[in-house]
Amino acid sequence: MFGSSKVKLDKGLLKKIRMYAKIAGYSSVEEFITHALEKEIAQLEEAESEDEIRKKLQGLGYIS
Repeated sequence: MFGSSKVKLDKGLLKKIRMYAKIAGYSSVEEFITHALEKEIAQLEEAESEDEIRKKLQGLGYIS
């Protein structure tokens, strides 16, 4: 699903992802992560301007 791309995740976070992916009925960790990222990107795409996107990312703690 991710092709040749690799993303490093904290072991604790990966453990939580595995647990919630299983509880939610996803077929794999990759499917869960893909769905979560697609949802987040869709929310960002709804933003009207770059400043609005920047504010949303700051609010989420992704940028300072």
